[in-house]
Amino acid sequence: MRLLSDIIYLVAYLLLGYRKKVVRDNLANAFPERPEKERRRIERRYYRHLADLLVEGMHNLFASPRAILRRYTVANPELIRPYYERGQTVILASAHYNNWEYMVTSLNMQFLHHGIGVGKQLNDRLTAGFLTRRRTRYGTEVVDHRDVRQVVGFYHSHRVPCALMMLCDQSPSHPDHCYWTTFLNQDTPFIYGAENFARKYNYPVFYYHVEKTRRFHYRVALEPLCLNPQEVPQYTIVEQYARTLERQVRRQPEFWLWSHRRWKHKRTAQ
Repeated sequence: MRLLSDIIYLVAYLLLGYRKKVVRDNLANAFPERPEKERRRIERRYYRHLADLLVEGMHNLFASPRAILRRYTVANPELIRPYYERGQTVILASAHYNNWEYMVTSLNMQFLHHGIGVGKQLNDRLTAGFLTRRRTRYGTEVVDHRDVRQVVGFYHSHRVPCALMMLCDQSPSHPDHCYWTTFLNQDTPFIYGAENFARKYNYPVFYYHVEKTRRFHYRVALEPLCLNPQEVPQYTIVEQYARTLERQVRRQPEFWLWSHRRWKHKRTAQ
């Protein structure tokens, strides 16, 4: 895995310069206070990590449960066990930070809850179908974001306790229907789907931190974000999510997805 990742890094970064302008612009706008030399160091580390992610993505498609759990472990799954025992769904919110594909595949291995991963399907149906089959082979259910309301409503009505995994940092399709806040020095829209489900059903929300302990190995730690959503003002959860993610990114910026055009939308005047 190391050799293949090193080759991908050399080709993607040094030879092709894959999305280098997007990465540099994002880093410059997010960290204007940091010297350019430091931003270049973050850039190089990011591309090395991105190469690792690509190799891990291939590994994840065919790895055994033992192989995945050896590389990706949740340190404190007992934090949500009481909710399972009383039949309550929980929301696991995180981001495109470090590895997220291992969590999709291993949800049902890590927790007693029925695991549901929410995301956007690829336009290529053949590729999307193949990826979904591989991601769900150990019991996780993958749901397109357009169908998640129906699926969550079904499981709620049948009292099936689920662990709803949601990556809430993606760029929204409809920025006018999002929550806007300042994130990494920029106006940023956040999807508030996780907060909507939490407030509607009073589901507790946990942020899960993914730490890269060494190459191709991760440790996950759950942190309560909001345990009583119906008792807090609207947008409290999504704002707290943004602040938690921002602290994580500032601490180790090379592990976030900088080649993604996160700030392509601009806030319109109200």
